[in-house]
Amino acid sequence: MHLTSTARTYTAPMPWSQTTQAPASVRALTRGDEQEALAFFAGRPIHTVIMASFVRDNGIESPLNRGTFYACRDEAGRLEGIALIGHATLVEARTERALAAFARLAQECDTTHMIMGEQEVIADFWGGYSEAGQEFRLACRELLFELRCPVAVSGTVEGLRRATLDDLELVLPVQAKLALAESGVNPLEVDPEGFRRRTARRIEQGRTWVVVEGGRLAFKAEVQSETPQVVYLEGIYVAPTERGRGFGSRCLSQLCRDLLARVPSVCLLSNEQFREAHALYRKVGFRFRSVYDTIFLRRTN
Repeated sequence: MHLTSTARTYTAPMPWSQTTQAPASVRALTRGDEQEALAFFAGRPIHTVIMASFVRDNGIESPLNRGTFYACRDEAGRLEGIALIGHATLVEARTERALAAFARLAQECDTTHMIMGEQEVIADFWGGYSEAGQEFRLACRELLFELRCPVAVSGTVEGLRRATLDDLELVLPVQAKLALAESGVNPLEVDPEGFRRRTARRIEQGRTWVVVEGGRLAFKAEVQSETPQVVYLEGIYVAPTERGRGFGSRCLSQLCRDLLARVPSVCLLSNEQFREAHALYRKVGFRFRSVYDTIFLRRTN
C-alpha cells in the first residue's frame, strides 16, 4: 500500500504485555552486550534476523550499523526490548512501555530514513513517534514469507554462483532500481558512493548470488542477513526476458536448498502489491507468516 499523506489510521491489536506502571530504563548497548542481545533476538528469530545479523557481522557498536542499539529494561534489569535507531529504525519490544520509550528516543534521531516492523507494532510506535511532528512520505505494507524444508521446486540452473566484484556494474543498477520501486528513492542519486560501497561489501562477503548470461544479469538475490537460525533474502530479481518460464523458481529453489543446508529457515519480505513475486515464492514453497509495515520519512535536508 503506497500512501503519500502525512496521517494514517491503524486499528491493529497490540501483542505485547501491558507494563506501564513505571518509567522504562533505556540505555545504549555497548561492547560486551552482544551475547545478551543475541539471546534476546533468538526468541523470535525470523522477526529479529536483521538486527541479530548486524550484531554478528559488525558488533553492537559500529558505524556499519548506521545507527545505535538501545535496550529497555524493567526494574529488575530484565530486557523488555531492543531497538536499532538510525538510518533504518527496527524495534523488538515485548512491552508497551518499551515501545513508547523507543518512540520517544527515536524522535531525537535526525538521520532516520525508514521505520520497519510488524504491522501492530509500527502502528503504535508511529502513534508515539509522530507526536513530535514527524511526517512520512511513503508507507508500504509488506508480507513476511518463510521457507523450511522441503523446497517445492526441483532442478538446477547452470551458472548460479556467488557474485564477484567483476559483477558490480551489473548488480548496482538493478539493486538501485529495486530500491527505487520500493522506497521511491534512487540510492545511486542520493548516495552513490555509499551505495556502491555497501553493495561491494555484500559481494565481498559472499552474500550476492547471480546468474549472468551473455553479459547481462538474468537473476540476482541478496543474503541481506544471516544468523544460525535464519537467512533473510532481499533484492530478488529475474530479468524480464526470463520471466514466466520457470527460470526464476529454479534459481530461487536452488539457492534456498543451498541455504537450508546450513540454517533451518529462509525468510523474505515482499510488498503486498507484488503479486507476481508472491506467486513465485509460494511456488518454491514459501509460506505467509506475518504482515509488516515500512514507513519512509520525509528528508529534512
